[in-house]
Order: sequence, then C-alpha cells, then structure tokens
Amino acid sequence: MRAQGKSNWVLVGVLVVLAALLNACSSANKKGDAGDSSSSSSSGGRYKGKDKDWGPDKEIDMSKVPDAVPRYENRTIAGNKNPYTVLGKTYYLMEDERAYKERGTASWYGYKFNGERTSNGELYDMFAMTGAHKTLPIPSYVRVTNIDNGKSVVVRINDRGPFHDGRIIDLSYAAAQRLGITRMGTGNVEVEIVVPDGDPRAPLRSRKTELTASAKEAGIVSKSEAGVIAQDTKIPEGTYLQIGAFGVEASAKQFANSVKSALNLPVVISATKAPGKLYRVRVGPFNDAQSMQNARDQLQKINILQSHVVYQ
Repeated sequence: MRAQGKSNWVLVGVLVVLAALLNACSSANKKGDAGDSSSSSSSGGRYKGKDKDWGPDKEIDMSKVPDAVPRYENRTIAGNKNPYTVLGKTYYLMEDERAYKERGTASWYGYKFNGERTSNGELYDMFAMTGAHKTLPIPSYVRVTNIDNGKSVVVRINDRGPFHDGRIIDLSYAAAQRLGITRMGTGNVEVEIVVPDGDPRAPLRSRKTELTASAKEAGIVSKSEAGVIAQDTKIPEGTYLQIGAFGVEASAKQFANSVKSALNLPVVISATKAPGKLYRVRVGPFNDAQSMQNARDQLQKINILQSHVVYQ
C-alpha cells in the first residue's frame, strides 16, 4: 500500500509538469504579434524579465475609441530629460516642434508594456490613443496618417521610442488598429504636430536652424531627430503664426497695424465666438516651412519672440 501511494504521488507530479509545459507552449504561441517595437521602455532595460511583445489573440475593433483631444498641458521635467542616451546613442529634444512634419515607419507596442510606466510616469494603456517619440517634447499631440490607406488618428505623446533604426513613432495598439497596421506590425505613415488653438506655450528651447557643430561632427544625432525641418517642407493650407491675443478689438488692431508698418508680412485678426471673445493677431498664411521660418526671423528683429503655429 505504501509503494502504491508513492507511485500515485509520482504520477501526480508528472501530470503537473506536463500541464505546466503545455501552458507555456500555449502562452508562447500568443506572443510575437506586435511590431517588436522596442520602445524606450524595452530598450532602456525596464522590462528585462519580459519576453517579446505581443497583442490580442484576435483583432479588437478600436473604431469607437476617440482620438486624443489636443489641449494645453504644462510641461514638466518628467519625460523631458534633454539630452538623454539610449543604447549608446544620444538624443536631443526638438527646439521648436510647432512646424514638425515627417514621413517614415510606425510600429506599435502591446501587452508587454501595458500597465507599466511611460517615460513621464503615466501608466501605459494600449487601448488608449497614445504614442512614443524620440524627440518631441512630452506631452505633445500629433496626427498620424497611414500613407497606404489614408486612415488618420490623433495621439498624445507620453513616452520615448522607438529605438529601431528607421522608425519614427511607436503607437498604442488602439491607434495602430485604427490605422490598419496591427497585423503587419509596422506601416508607412506621416506624422504631423497638432497645436491646440490659442496655445500660448513657448518652445521647449529657443529655436535654432542648425545643430551645434560638435553634435553633428560627433554623429550623435541626425537633423530629423533634433527637429530641424527641411526648409522646403510643405505645410497644411491655412497655416499661420499667432503672435498675440487681445480681449479688446481696438488693442488687437493697434498691435496688428504696428506689425504691418514694421514688416512686410500679411497680418490678420481672427475673432473667437462670445462669451470670452478674443481677437487673435496672426501672420500668414504660409505654404512651406522656409517662408514660415523667415517670418519668425523677421518677428524676432522687432522683439516679437513668441509665436506659434495655428491652422485656420
């Protein structure tokens, strides 16, 4: 009887081991669906105990998830360390992101990072409209358009990455699913900054048109990664620089006339609806990044140092 009891315990042990092996195999089969995004969270070594990223077993329809809504948010040091180094490469945040527009490859990240801290300390939610970018200030809002199918979403940048060569943005599962790139893992996209209308925030640092010579010679960062926009870059129709906002129409007109008399630039006044009516003084419109930068340079000469991009 004692020998028989011992055999039963051995049999139970074998069955437990087999069950564990089967479960491990089943779990392994669920992984590897995501775009192997290697966001900052992965490349920075925060999740060394986790395997390759993965997504849902079956595609989840995210069409009802709304776009992120651009709004004014104070920027803190959280997520905005500048410069920072990942995998031996140093990145510099954009000096002025308000004309940013870039085409390249997007990837996405899923369950491996879900519920973990993003670069600014928030919890990553793969079912919300967020993204990771190497050099945009945090938080920022961007419109991401799938070049192949025309689908478009607006996401809030709250993380760093991706650090794969040739990729310009990492998207949440929700954003990637709406763009139609979850199955492939990556997609061809255009990423463009979205500035909340009337946002008075200044750039992270004063804008410069070139990187320092030492940074370029060292090869530690490319022009695109530092936010230096190609000077012939086309920008959306109806793009203006807003240089002031007034509660009194007469004050707005006086300011606009002073700018017109000092510079050879088109100046318009755009009024918001009541209540709380504002008269916003804007320069433009512009057709490309070069003409907009030229206008910024002219404005600085008459001591108008704060201007931001708006679409009208």
